[in-house]
Amino acid sequence: MSLDTVRLSQPARDRLVRLKRTTGITQWNVLCRWALALSLKDPSTPLVKDIVTDSNVEMTWKTFAGQYGDIYLALLKERCLTDGVEPTDEAVAKALVVHLHRGIGYLGGNRDMQTIEGIVSAVAA
Repeated sequence: MSLDTVRLSQPARDRLVRLKRTTGITQWNVLCRWALALSLKDPSTPLVKDIVTDSNVEMTWKTFAGQYGDIYLALLKERCLTDGVEPTDEAVAKALVVHLHRGIGYLGGNRDMQTIEGIVSAVAA
């Protein structure tokens, strides 16, 4: 597991397809960034630890993070430390997958977050 490629599970892909339709946000990476921010904002530890990234949706770290790659990486490392995990490359990559999928679940599971305004409100609150 590494940060070179970000892959999604089939259920996460399906939720993002619906979110793309309801929000009008057409890029996977933009929705994924919002999902990551939403999950990292939640201080609880994600319950799901093992996620099968079996969908056909994948993107490079550079595509996922864009110009803010260093910031996302720092946030993931900080979250590892907060959760009592040494921020090794593998731990950071696992944190990305777990938080990304939890955030996608939050986005797809809350009607208030099925619009751009709702997503911004949820992350900014």
